[in-house]
Amino acid sequence: MSQPSSLANQQIVTVFGASGFIGRNIVRELAKRGVRVNAVCRDPEHAKFLKPMGVVGQITPMRADVTDEEAIAGAVSGASIVINLVGILHSSGRNTFDAVQATAPGLIAKAAKRAGAGKFIHVSAIGADSESGAAYARTKAQGEEAVRGAFPQATILRPSIVFGPNDAFFNRFAGMAMVSPFLPLIGGGTTKFQPVYVDDVADAAMAALDRPEAAGRTYELGGPTVFTFRELMQLTLKVMRRKRLLIEIPFWAAKIQATVLELLPSPPLTRDQVELLKTDNVVAPGARTLAELGIEATAVDAILPTYLEKFRPGGRYNSDRIPA
Repeated sequence: MSQPSSLANQQIVTVFGASGFIGRNIVRELAKRGVRVNAVCRDPEHAKFLKPMGVVGQITPMRADVTDEEAIAGAVSGASIVINLVGILHSSGRNTFDAVQATAPGLIAKAAKRAGAGKFIHVSAIGADSESGAAYARTKAQGEEAVRGAFPQATILRPSIVFGPNDAFFNRFAGMAMVSPFLPLIGGGTTKFQPVYVDDVADAAMAALDRPEAAGRTYELGGPTVFTFRELMQLTLKVMRRKRLLIEIPFWAAKIQATVLELLPSPPLTRDQVELLKTDNVVAPGARTLAELGIEATAVDAILPTYLEKFRPGGRYNSDRIPA
């Protein structure tokens, strides 16, 4: 874990996407280091849970539209460090991939540079690719390019799927297994992932701030083990102590299903996500990794039981039931 020494002298850190899954963990680590945090999010009222992470007045939830340059400028005013975590899994209304992931990172980076911030961290994703057929991956790459253009010394972190309490991956499929007799294996379940623990991602952000050599570099964050999608579903069911069928669904069939499902307010599957599953989500050969930041990656099977136990038959405290 990184040490707080170099952060202790910093006055204000502005974190965009502070109330999100990764953001709340980064805010917690920043609070431990005694800095003041401008916790930027869509709904400050729902972000009040962040305030007890620090002393009175240390963490200030605030709202700023990441497409509004004036609002962004206000949020970064006086900040010596700016961290951007804003991202979406599907487009909705004004929150499009282009607006949130391609354009907003550049606007935030420009505002940070103008405000005199000395450090900038941008959290992107493994698989960011300007040539990708998936809008998610394509706009992630465009956002990285915009950040580099505005703030060349920014550190970019690219995690694989991130796991931990309240994650949107294992909890989602565990919840599905509670009501469905099967779990879908889109594309046959052969897509590879390298799940990374959310605490390791937060530690990576802190290490990037502590290490001068991290400026201007990109790091790909993955756990110690590569899994296929099928293996991840098998692991989820093992931890849950439940038996479910694993049904292979071809990409073409999944896209047809997604065409209907993405009309829902919170779609469980979109065509863009199906397209993403055609590409492995693992650390690239030769990429800088958690190890270069001094962090030992945490194994997924060491953490998963701590928060998926609630999905077991009989609940968290019943360890003797036969798998359902």
